[in-house]
Amino acid sequence: MKEKQTHSITLESTCKITDEICLPDTKLPRVVIVGGGFGGLALVEKLKHKKVQVVLFDKNNFHQFQPLFYQVATSALEPDSIVFPFRKQFSGYKNVIFRLAEVEEIQPSSNILITSRGKVHYDYLVLATGTTTNFFGMDSVAQNSLGMKDIRDSLNIRHMMLQNLEQAAITCDDDERDALTNFVIVGGGPAGVEMAGALAEFCKYILPKDYPEYPSSIMNIYLIEAIDELLGTMSDKASSKTLKYLEDLNVKVLLNEAVSNYDGNEVTTKSGKTILAKNLIWTAGVKGQFPNGIDGKHVVRGNRIKTNANLKVEGYENIFAIGDIAALISKETPKGHPQVAQTAIQQGKYLGDSILNIINNKSIKPFKYKDKGSLATVGKRKAVADLGKFKFAGYFAWLLWSVVHLMSISGFRNRLMVGFNWAVSYFTYEKSNRLIIRNFKPKSSVKNRTK
Repeated sequence: MKEKQTHSITLESTCKITDEICLPDTKLPRVVIVGGGFGGLALVEKLKHKKVQVVLFDKNNFHQFQPLFYQVATSALEPDSIVFPFRKQFSGYKNVIFRLAEVEEIQPSSNILITSRGKVHYDYLVLATGTTTNFFGMDSVAQNSLGMKDIRDSLNIRHMMLQNLEQAAITCDDDERDALTNFVIVGGGPAGVEMAGALAEFCKYILPKDYPEYPSSIMNIYLIEAIDELLGTMSDKASSKTLKYLEDLNVKVLLNEAVSNYDGNEVTTKSGKTILAKNLIWTAGVKGQFPNGIDGKHVVRGNRIKTNANLKVEGYENIFAIGDIAALISKETPKGHPQVAQTAIQQGKYLGDSILNIINNKSIKPFKYKDKGSLATVGKRKAVADLGKFKFAGYFAWLLWSVVHLMSISGFRNRLMVGFNWAVSYFTYEKSNRLIIRNFKPKSSVKNRTK
């Protein structure tokens, strides 16, 4: 009984209710990481069990596997298949602490981080906050379309799609039915291409079974890309093959086209084309997001933070940036490194070693990115791969894409769930998760109601 009383007194004395976030006392250097994406997790893994205190802040209590968002959006996977709780991930990591909070401001002069739950002191700060959807200042598009940067976005897309298909079965107005069953995807990068392929397969294999009252030809899928090719960061072979695969799936690909306006019912392009559509998915651009407190002169194009070769934010001695938010500008990388998972993972691992070397007064080498290639899938059995000198497409590329993504998912249970769903889909084309759990309400309608 005495032990219990002593323990409670100790907790009360060290965790008073103040504006500071309660953390275990330590004499070890404190490394605070903001963001639990691929880069943040790779850094945590590198620093676990080391002589540092690691504190991870994130506004979610889970890591999300972004490359498969489109499969959640098209009912192929459930969200819990591609998210993994941080606390479960860090179970057994005695020097790693997770705190659920949104970081709002950095005070570099005092090494203080201000969050939505209180403040915390850091010895080393790592920004791994990633990106958000960039609508390039088009407010009407932002209000009426959906991005795909969060698991909630994927669920919103799913509910929007299913609700509109149900409404299309009800309405007797031909124009409204066309708008409800037309889907426009803006952006011909991997996310846009994979989303278009998945929607096309949904249209081909699921729509006729679920909605026999009208033909699958009623569902039109448009992919709009501002430049003259798809997958602009990949090879010409990958681009041309992807275009062929999508056209074979009856996706209407519009190259050299850019969206200028969208009012929730009609898409307008800069060339004057109009498309009736109540479904617009925006994958055309991203911009960095990070807390206040970083001097604007260190922020470059795409709202990314400029770093030196050691991933240290310019102008600061103990603040680093990794992943999509970091822009290491050099002769070799004039626009920074590609904003992909591999970059973030490699930078996280590198920075873990670098911080330990800095603490131990050892020299550090500059970061060197190793391009392991690019993969993109366009539906079942169709994918493209650029692996150094080897550029190929088709079934083997799709098999490689499947293995790489499956092994990259956190947690054995999650891998098992995804693998099982893929196996069922492979033999049946079935997507069994076509449930409208909650009503989706567009941002524009919510805004109008609050006026």
